Amino acid sequence: MTRLTKEEYYLNIARAVAERSTCLRARAGTVIVKEDVIISTGYIGSARGDENCCDIGVCERDRLKLKPGERYELCRSVHSEANAIINAARNGHSVLGGTMYIYFERLDGQKIKHNGPCIMCQRMIKNVGITQVKLEEVI
Repeated sequence: MTRLTKEEYYLNIARAVAERSTCLRARAGTVIVKEDVIISTGYIGSARGDENCCDIGVCERDRLKLKPGERYELCRSVHSEANAIINAARNGHSVLGGTMYIYFERLDGQKIKHNGPCIMCQRMIKNVGITQVKLEEVI
């Protein structure tokens, strides 16, 4: 019998969470684990109550032909890392000392390495006290 490592297990869960993503450019899922317990999950998606890009069929950044990483403020979506942190806070869970597992997959056909969370998500991760980030990326 072959058993998954805990890292593989949590990354597989992050991959499943990513299936809920609503972005037309990428799919991402995040799982925050603390003391071997899943505290929170998050995927790329619009703010609660707002229309999703996959529902309206338009990505504003694609329409403007922007490159990955440019002009995030035009995007309707919240990154999976931020959503996982927000969901933990909404449910009263501390993520201090936790580990974040992220699955990321491009859907836009671009062969650009993701290299982990964007600078804004890096800052949030640091400020909430998450101590490790594990990434699985599909290029």
